[in-house]
Amino acid sequence: MADKTTAIVDFLFEVGILSQTPRSWPHFLGSGKQSVAEHLNRATYIGYVLASMEGDVDMAKVLQMCLFHDLAEGRTSDLNYVHQKYTSVDEQKAIDELADPLPFGENIRTILHEYEERESKESIVAKDADNLEFILSLKEQTDIGNTRSKTWLPSAVARIKTKSGKKLAKKILETDSDHWWFADKDSEWWITRNGKDAHGKK
Repeated sequence: MADKTTAIVDFLFEVGILSQTPRSWPHFLGSGKQSVAEHLNRATYIGYVLASMEGDVDMAKVLQMCLFHDLAEGRTSDLNYVHQKYTSVDEQKAIDELADPLPFGENIRTILHEYEERESKESIVAKDADNLEFILSLKEQTDIGNTRSKTWLPSAVARIKTKSGKKLAKKILETDSDHWWFADKDSEWWITRNGKDAHGKK
């Protein structure tokens, strides 16, 4: 069991490197930055939302697919669409070598195989979550003035497959990315803050 425990600890250190592994799309967009871990985090939340909206899917499986779908990138890095024209990586080898020593490695392999096959409803929902996370990121860049990101959005939206995903994509494009906290920007509160200054003093 000691060897298995070491493998588990190695795995936990490895997933930590995803926070230091950059997503490559911002390099071509010219603005923004995102780590693989940040992408996986929001994609998993989106997967939860989509699975809830769709209703007829295995929520746990969707969440696992969202959590693991870019796991190999800690070893392979992230290749964007330009890179993929000229370069290929052996993601299966990366996943196999990561999974082999783990007591739960076969589950990771099975989940990722189903995700890549894109035949089950869960895999389609998880892929929509992946793409919706990218759409949200592009919309955030559009909202702060990057006109190039706006030209990337139509092809990203066209990849969405589920009814719920299409509904969310449409609403994302219509909604300012700061709406969640600044929707009441015309309120007197933003001027007076209940009569307090920036330091909380009256």
